[in-house]
Amino acid sequence: MYLNVTLRLWALGLLVTHFGSDSVARADDDILIADFEKDSYAPWTVTGEAFGPRPAKGTLPGQMPVDGFKGERLVNSFFQGDNTTGTLTSPEFRLERKFIAFLIGGGRNEEKLVLQLLVDGQVVRSATGLNDKPGGSEALVSESWNVEALAGKTAVLRIVDDAKGGWGHLNVDQIVQTDTKPKGFVNNAERHFTATSRYLNIPIKNGAPKRVVTLLVDGQPAVRNDIELADGKPDWWAPMEVSSWRGKSLTLRVDKLHEDSTALSAIEPSDTLKDASNLYGETLRGQFHFSPRRGWNNDPNGLVFFNGEYHLFFQHNPYGWGWGNMHWGHAVSPDLVHWKEIGDALPPDNFGPMFSGSAVVDWQNTSGLGKNGKPPIVLIYTAAGDPTVQCIASSTDGRAFTKYPGNPVLKQITGGNRDPKVIWHEATRKWVMVLYVEWQQKQTIHFFTSPNLRDWTLASITEGDPAGKPYLFECPDFFELPVDGDLSNKKWVLSAANSEYAIGTFDGRTFTPEYSRLPGQRGRGFYAAQTYSDIPAKDARRILIGWFQTETKGMPFNQSMTIPLELRLTRTDDGPRLTFMPVRELEALRAKTRHLGPRTLNPGDRNPLDDVRAELVEVRAEFEPGDASEVVFNIRDCLVSYDSKKQELSVNGHRAPAPLHASKQRLIIYGDRAGLEVFASDGLCYVPMPFNTKPENSRLSLETRGGRAKVTSLDVYELKSAWDSR
Repeated sequence: MYLNVTLRLWALGLLVTHFGSDSVARADDDILIADFEKDSYAPWTVTGEAFGPRPAKGTLPGQMPVDGFKGERLVNSFFQGDNTTGTLTSPEFRLERKFIAFLIGGGRNEEKLVLQLLVDGQVVRSATGLNDKPGGSEALVSESWNVEALAGKTAVLRIVDDAKGGWGHLNVDQIVQTDTKPKGFVNNAERHFTATSRYLNIPIKNGAPKRVVTLLVDGQPAVRNDIELADGKPDWWAPMEVSSWRGKSLTLRVDKLHEDSTALSAIEPSDTLKDASNLYGETLRGQFHFSPRRGWNNDPNGLVFFNGEYHLFFQHNPYGWGWGNMHWGHAVSPDLVHWKEIGDALPPDNFGPMFSGSAVVDWQNTSGLGKNGKPPIVLIYTAAGDPTVQCIASSTDGRAFTKYPGNPVLKQITGGNRDPKVIWHEATRKWVMVLYVEWQQKQTIHFFTSPNLRDWTLASITEGDPAGKPYLFECPDFFELPVDGDLSNKKWVLSAANSEYAIGTFDGRTFTPEYSRLPGQRGRGFYAAQTYSDIPAKDARRILIGWFQTETKGMPFNQSMTIPLELRLTRTDDGPRLTFMPVRELEALRAKTRHLGPRTLNPGDRNPLDDVRAELVEVRAEFEPGDASEVVFNIRDCLVSYDSKKQELSVNGHRAPAPLHASKQRLIIYGDRAGLEVFASDGLCYVPMPFNTKPENSRLSLETRGGRAKVTSLDVYELKSAWDSR
């Protein structure tokens, strides 16, 4: 990539810094306009309710902690929450210094949340806060205006809060006239490139203030992200893929960048990731759990089989270690084990960030989005702007996706509508969408039908819990399964993010539950699982992947996915229930096998796993607890124990019911660097458990407590990394 050496820094008379209130320390000849340290705003004039009766003593009720102000008080328009409005106006004063410096924070809205300087009744300078998305910080930062050209004029300051909803408030403090040029941020700093390489490698500092970074292509904004840019040494490098604009003129614009920052100048055009020599070998990287090369992931999205590949899309923040900047990441695998990340499929756009959804293959081209006789993959997703709407995108090669020009295909129902799951219903020859909608203070699933994936009609509504409770809350899935493999006895399963589910019937329009609020997974750190669409009929498995909430501090990535699981419905005394089991393809990871059973195990016996050292491990055991009170595995300091009296499984202290079958328990354990997944009772009990192992500890053990147990089989497999063949 050719670098244009011009580095544009637009000052526009507005400098900002994040050095805290000390940056507004007053020189002897500075003139204090207001420090808001009194118990009254006088002589300023107040209208409305937003500013309250007096300056605030820091944080107000219901507000995140406020810091960065000077003294004990400040202007804080969060009085009674974000829905109050008002103004605060100063008396007239004479402009006698070159700069006006102040502290400002809170919400970002250039029209409705502003500190304004007025001369002759006209706004000549203005400033707003830093935050316009969930999260953020209430910290005040130093900002200043150059007013030298206005010297001698009479002016007024006005603080305006005309905003409602999230971040609908402003914080202001310590307004000073000064001749000392404040050192701080430059507005709209830019760097120009010509796109000839695949990536722009961007320096990231975890926890740094988020900057609004806009990529312009041939002068037109293409995508905007909030990025924790490293002003100095980065923690890691985030690749921004720009290959689709090859040959075009690119501009990276940062809304506010410190004048001493090296963030823009450090950006490196390249065809490879920077500092990637140990990619996939990092200390806390799961070795058979998918995780993105860089950045944050959460929900799996758009699981679909197409052209011999399993596609895994996922919620992805390419430019941060935490949630935000939601893209759809994209990886593919020939076998559900070895994954290749191929870049983000859906970036944010004018409709908002890309929230969760699903994917289907439109074999009959009902959508009209296929080309040259090739059926399209169609992605159905939530664009989470204002309004929040449902959209589609398509591809005939499974790589390059085009957003439908007629988006949205489903307008906002309420602000809490998201996560469309779409299936083909063969009996009615229609597409069916199940959509989470927070509606009338309830969690609901709305069912829609469509002939073409573009035009949707409401068919029915299924109610879950009241708002604030988990049953049928977000990320729904919907599928049909035979009971114990009996194709003449099929049931429909409706699940949502926490994996609780209902079983019932479906006529193409209405789901009628027969069993409700059934528990799914029994562990921790599992959320928003989805199942695959378009698995070939000769296979016909229902394969699920969930978000595995593995925190990986100090790494350039965060979170991962569970191993792929096969779902089945099986009869129990309480009715049909889901079982969760690891897919057979994982057997390809077995590197070394030890068959250590059958055997009888008494308390105090030699540990049968004493000779095993394994960082990555699969354990399969069948045992009769007999008169043992507990059978206990220790997998790298994570205890997996079975209480025979209570018929309970405990994983790292977390208990779950696990009934015996014919007096036996069958246990499967998968152990990776960032956690375990444990299966008992032939899959009726599935316990995922994220935790970070210690590299120096690879010991395993097995013991009984309170009596003798009969181990009928004990197989231990040392596993190899799924990344070895990347």
